[in-house]
Amino acid sequence: MSGLRILAMRRAAMVMAGALGVALTAAMPAMAQDQKTFTMKLSTATINDSQHEWMKMFVAAVEKDSGGRIKGEIYPASQLGSIPRQIEGTQFGSIQGWIGPPEFLVGVDDRFEVLSAPGLFTSMKHADRVIKDPQFQKPLLALGANKGLVGISLFISAPSAFNTRTPVRHLADLKGKKIRVLASPMQNEQITRLGGTPVALTLGDVLPALQQGTIDGAVSTVPVFAAFQYYDAAKYMTETEHSYVFSVAEMSKKWLDSLPPDLQKIIIDEGAKMGEAITPWQFDFYDRGRKIWVDKGGELIKLPPDEEAAMLEKLGSVGEDISKTRPPLKEIYDVMVAAVKRDK
Repeated sequence: MSGLRILAMRRAAMVMAGALGVALTAAMPAMAQDQKTFTMKLSTATINDSQHEWMKMFVAAVEKDSGGRIKGEIYPASQLGSIPRQIEGTQFGSIQGWIGPPEFLVGVDDRFEVLSAPGLFTSMKHADRVIKDPQFQKPLLALGANKGLVGISLFISAPSAFNTRTPVRHLADLKGKKIRVLASPMQNEQITRLGGTPVALTLGDVLPALQQGTIDGAVSTVPVFAAFQYYDAAKYMTETEHSYVFSVAEMSKKWLDSLPPDLQKIIIDEGAKMGEAITPWQFDFYDRGRKIWVDKGGELIKLPPDEEAAMLEKLGSVGEDISKTRPPLKEIYDVMVAAVKRDK
């Protein structure tokens, strides 16, 4: 073989090796990204309830599907701060996900309060079906996208109930009482129409306020009251079921955008699956909560049928009245009402 031919072959080999080196160098960031482990901190204000259970189920599924590339950390009971701080942390990316009632997000987008509208749902099963209607759930979960949040799951908690220091056996018993509400005008209006005074408090402040008599009661759900052992401070529970409480899972958009596409898909897909998977658990948890309440010395109360009807008559127009002067809220309220009508 001539010297010129050998030289040409060596040059060709060097060119090929250089090209391969460039290709490998270009691929290294993507390969490194694929092998990188991401931490996913999830936060909620409650503990030992459906929100806490959702987080556990979600983390287990995501860790499995990602092959361990996403490591989940669970922080219930406001370990990462008050609800407003948890939401802010999720927006800024220091917390990767927050789970709680959508009404606490009214500061992000006031349309989140739409689910507070009373008098629309006839049962837990009815409410569960309505929020799973794609024509309603999709726009609801899209709220907050321009404020750093990505909604991935929506699920039912339970019917609303009043937990009070003294018994509420009649509508008149609510008059003059200071009642803790979720932070939304729709809930404020409900308490006002019933003659009470609404007081917005984050969950961690509710039990001390009941113990000290700063408030007379709170509106929430049986499972929450039972899980936090409110029966020691206020043993009376009036089950009005005039509205329903739900939970939404919001992920940090900043964090989600930092993930490779395949991991983003896992987060979105598993969020949707968990919204379905948590439902039977929550229905059973609601029944267990009622039993625990009674077993621990609490009392479950129902209003007389005529007063229950009168209450729904007073509250039935709250959603329409609150939303009619706020076009964006009215738009999604009408979408929800349409979903309610489709299910009847």
